[in-house]
Amino acid sequence: MAQAGIQNLLEAGVHFGHQTSRWNPNMRRYIAGELDGIHIIDLLQTEEMLEDARRFVGELTSGGGKVLFVGTKKQASDVIQNWAEKSNMPYVNRRWLPGLLTNFNISSARIKRLHELNDLVETEQIDLLPTKERMKMMAERTKLEFALGGVKDMDRVPDAVFIMDLKAEEIALREATRLRLPIIALVDSNCDPGNIDFVVPGNDDAIRSCELVISTVGSAIEEGAGAWAVIEEKRQAEEKARREKEDAERKKREEEDKIRREAIEKEQAEEKARKKAEDKVKAEAAAAAPAPEAKQKEKPHPQAVPDDAPHPQAVPDDAPHPQAVPDDAPHPQAVPDDAPHPQAVPDDAPHPQAVPDDAPHPQAVPDDAETEVAESDDSSDSKAAATEEKS
Repeated sequence: MAQAGIQNLLEAGVHFGHQTSRWNPNMRRYIAGELDGIHIIDLLQTEEMLEDARRFVGELTSGGGKVLFVGTKKQASDVIQNWAEKSNMPYVNRRWLPGLLTNFNISSARIKRLHELNDLVETEQIDLLPTKERMKMMAERTKLEFALGGVKDMDRVPDAVFIMDLKAEEIALREATRLRLPIIALVDSNCDPGNIDFVVPGNDDAIRSCELVISTVGSAIEEGAGAWAVIEEKRQAEEKARREKEDAERKKREEEDKIRREAIEKEQAEEKARKKAEDKVKAEAAAAAPAPEAKQKEKPHPQAVPDDAPHPQAVPDDAPHPQAVPDDAPHPQAVPDDAPHPQAVPDDAPHPQAVPDDAPHPQAVPDDAETEVAESDDSSDSKAAATEEKS
């Protein structure tokens, strides 16, 4: 960064202030004395404060900040435009448009209109319009270019304002103060430094003085903006590389998905064709095969039995019955005729319940009862004999 020393400040005439009758008492601490009715500014303080301002704008712009150059005085107008364009910063060097900062929405709309008119001129579409309308648009473009030509690329409110003459740029000072923006200003002995954040005491009427201060601050801004541009370019390159990588990966995934879908569709088509072929073969086979009734008539059932075949369980008529018993075979339970009956009682055996003839019966019965008893005895003997004969 270019630094301005005491010798440079002296040669540029920065130390000359206004006449003693036109001074502002608030500038007393920056005045070293007077010579021939003119105040002499303390260049030691000017050098120190100019270095602080230079350091501040350098740090601000190296971080991507924007500084608005303001100087509509004839002595500083061209220098302001030159250094602002070098550092790619917005500037106002002809006329301050009221509300440029405090009513930035309206200002941005007018800036947009200026870009539209410039596009019509660049594309030569404005020549197709009627003469009266074309002349009206050209006059509007000239007016907007005069007021907003230096801020047409300013898309937001700046981060700081650099003012050359507080008396001439009173409206700009008021708007920047209202928005609480940092202000760097070249303050002469007839100005009030009360609202200035970075005061640079010096002569604001001499061309060389204005050029030295503007070049010192402008070089710091240019260097900071250049450093930020390098960082931003690197970031944009990284962002572009990242996007290209993402696009490549996305295209690769899309290609893989496309190949996979094509493979699946091909497989489904083959499966469909195979099923169609199988159905066709089955249909042809069904059409060529004879009817089921004809098949049954022509071909006997594999388990069918001939009508003249003997039944597997049939028994010949002359075959003896497996359980048949020969006529002359004795019955297994047959009892020989001469075998005594197991319960037979010898004739001479006394009856177990027989009562002696001479024993009186405890309950005597009439004579006719004896006859009934005898008959019952005879019937029991006859039943026993029948049983023997049956066995």
